[in-house]
This record gives sequence, C-alpha cells and structure tokens, in this order.
Amino acid sequence: MDPNSIVVLSLHTPKEKLWGELRDISNAGVTIRGIDLGSFDDFISQVLHPEGDRVGLPTLFFPMLRIERIALDEAHGSIPSMAEIFEKKTGRTLAEYLTQFV
Repeated sequence: MDPNSIVVLSLHTPKEKLWGELRDISNAGVTIRGIDLGSFDDFISQVLHPEGDRVGLPTLFFPMLRIERIALDEAHGSIPSMAEIFEKKTGRTLAEYLTQFV
C-alpha cells in the first residue's frame, strides 16, 4: 500500500475501524488522515451541509501494536468502495476534497 491510498484500518485493544487516506506506514506504526468508520455518514453530511468551519480529517498515528489489519478501500462486485460513495454523494474525490486542508 502506498501513501495517499484510501484504506480501512482495523485496530484492536480497543476495537476500532477507521477510514481515510494512508499517510505513512513504518515499523513504528501507521499514520492515517481519517475518521472512525461509524462516523462516515455524519462526515458526508458535514461536507454537504457545513455549518461554520470547513470539515477536514484529523491526522492520526497508531503504533504497530494496535494494528490488526489494513485493507485498501476497494469495490467488491456491485458493492462500491467508501471512496466511491463519498464521490457519488459529494461530487468530488476524497483527494480533491482534502487538498483544501493542506
């Protein structure tokens, strides 16, 4: 997996799943610019209907001890990827959206 890939990161202790842009992966851990998977719909709502400040994604680091799995956010048959859902609902790719926060 390369930096800037859209991934789903599964963590343990406690169990969490995050979705977002992979920034870095090393022996020490993983840096991701993303959100908890359970907040995905709320994030899209905030992107579509901002009330106040623009909504970005926080940059988070997780040590390798917490990493259970990293999966590319890919479509499976007729099931779209989360990035495709984001693009369909907002009219722009996640990468395009995130450029405003650099």
